[in-house]
Amino acid sequence: MGLKILHTADWHLDSPFAGFSEQQRAFLKQEQRQIPGKIADLCRRESCDLVLLAGDIFDGEASRETVSLVKRALKACGVPVLVAPGNHDFCAPGSPWVEEGWPENVAVFTGGMETVKIGSLDCCVYGAGFRSMDCPSLLEGFRAEGKEKYHIGLVHGDPTQSQSPYNPITASQVRKSGLNYLALGHLHKAGAFRSGDVICAWPGCPMGRGWDETGEKGVCIVTIEDTVDIQAVTLDTPAFRELTVDIQADPQAALEAALPAGGSRDFFRITLTGCGEVSLPRLRKSLGSYPNAELVDHTEPPLDVWGDAGEDTLEGVYFQMLHKAKELNPEQAERIQLAAEISRRLLEGREVTL
Repeated sequence: MGLKILHTADWHLDSPFAGFSEQQRAFLKQEQRQIPGKIADLCRRESCDLVLLAGDIFDGEASRETVSLVKRALKACGVPVLVAPGNHDFCAPGSPWVEEGWPENVAVFTGGMETVKIGSLDCCVYGAGFRSMDCPSLLEGFRAEGKEKYHIGLVHGDPTQSQSPYNPITASQVRKSGLNYLALGHLHKAGAFRSGDVICAWPGCPMGRGWDETGEKGVCIVTIEDTVDIQAVTLDTPAFRELTVDIQADPQAALEAALPAGGSRDFFRITLTGCGEVSLPRLRKSLGSYPNAELVDHTEPPLDVWGDAGEDTLEGVYFQMLHKAKELNPEQAERIQLAAEISRRLLEGREVTL
């Protein structure tokens, strides 16, 4: 049947959500606090054998209420839960990972590489936790040993920079590790790579916290049999989305076409482009079903292509010629119109995109 793992990281519970309105902060914090319960629900629904938390579960000093919330959720998973603290929730005096008593099914890696054997799963999990904000390489010289069928690694670390201060992970270390799967946290955009026979992956964060974390977010369901299969799963958390909308002839219709029907609680940053008259107050008023949408106006004034056609100037003569050519050549009218618009834009110093 293989081994089925729920791999998640970077919840960043109790984030301050600076830069948002008071109402938006309250909404984001409420949504973020639902993540632990959603993880437990997903674990049970998918019949996972194991849960891996790859660090930065807390964003720093955690409230009493938040810690209790996480305890209840991890206990409710009903399967072994392994935790490798990261740079935001590192193991130090006062850390909930050190000071708190966790449910019996939860094991926390609080130092260098340690081993947890789970006989019922024929599995061995190797993990380590940060002890400060910075952390040297934890996998240097490591290799899994043992007769278990499944060898899983769990650390918070950076696979993108060999000189990273946050436990740099190299392809060579991964290849030599002897693992089936290396579960990482730290990067908020999901990714994976293979080195030798080993798959190294990170699920990203389950919920974005700002405009630098746009798009769908979630966790990974990992199935290990003869091969490793990774499935991305979203948790129905608010997403941050950036859209560009050409207002065309009808700004309201263009905006409605770009947004999901029926409204959305997601955060939208909508950049309006194109030429034409735009009433921002009217458009903003129409966004009542999208309470977290904002408009950025990059539109230009309407383009008066033929305004000086026929005048006694070089431009006037030029556009008069194009206008007559358009009338005399209906089959070429569209191309001539485009040529006139490009010419007008160039003469007015506007950007031309072909």
